[in-house]
Amino acid sequence: MSAVPAVAEPTGAVWLDFLKKWARIGGTKIFNFVAGLAILVALWWLGVWYITLDPALEHFRSFAPNRAIFEGIPAMWEFGGIQRGLGASGYRLGMGMLIAIAIGVPLGILVGRSELFGDMTHLPFQLLRMVSPLSWEPIAVIAFATWDRAIIFLIVMGAVWPVMFATAAGIAKIDPAWFKVARNLGAKRLHVLTQVILPAVTYDVLTGIRLAVGVAWIVLIPAEFFGTRAGIGYTIEDARENLFYDQMMGMIVLIGVIGYILDTILVQLLNRANWVRET
Repeated sequence: MSAVPAVAEPTGAVWLDFLKKWARIGGTKIFNFVAGLAILVALWWLGVWYITLDPALEHFRSFAPNRAIFEGIPAMWEFGGIQRGLGASGYRLGMGMLIAIAIGVPLGILVGRSELFGDMTHLPFQLLRMVSPLSWEPIAVIAFATWDRAIIFLIVMGAVWPVMFATAAGIAKIDPAWFKVARNLGAKRLHVLTQVILPAVTYDVLTGIRLAVGVAWIVLIPAEFFGTRAGIGYTIEDARENLFYDQMMGMIVLIGVIGYILDTILVQLLNRANWVRET
């Protein structure tokens, strides 16, 4: 007896089923995203409209979202202001974060693993953490030969603490039995570090990095207002001095977009590292 051949589902039905699944899974999130963005732009436009009701503030029309997005950003892209700014700021942010991670993770492990070291450094670290990173700018300008190095130092002073304290918090959550098992199996200190500690604190380290990137991004822009000849902050200050308010607002929009993209990337990494919390 021959088998009855399977009847292929119509193509239209397949696509309809796909769209229904997409609507259930991602449709709500996309709608909320678009709705929130629309509300933000509407409030921005209403704010500019209300301010410019006063004839003396007519020049603030350049701050409107349509001018910033459709005129300011294309104009800056055409003469290369965006490309130069992103290149310079990206280098400073990247170097600052690399140094902050290289310092913060080992310090966090020491604070979490050594009670003596943690007690001795608690007060100094807390005092330094509470100092605004931009407060170091006059000293950094004198201590470092270039503005790039000074700005990188400011980023490090702002970003190192979230990384360090998040790492220490992750160490405190590790079950002490893990270390006993590792020692009983003959693990050396390097093996304990690489096979027990680092995998266990990956999620916490990434959480600290996410917080640190937010702090570093906030520190970077005002640090570039003076003394530099390239960077996002310099581009904003240059646009202000030349009364290109649409370009200035365009750069502010880009700052928000880039910051959102960076945070989204780190959230995806956090989701991938979430296996360390599974039981």
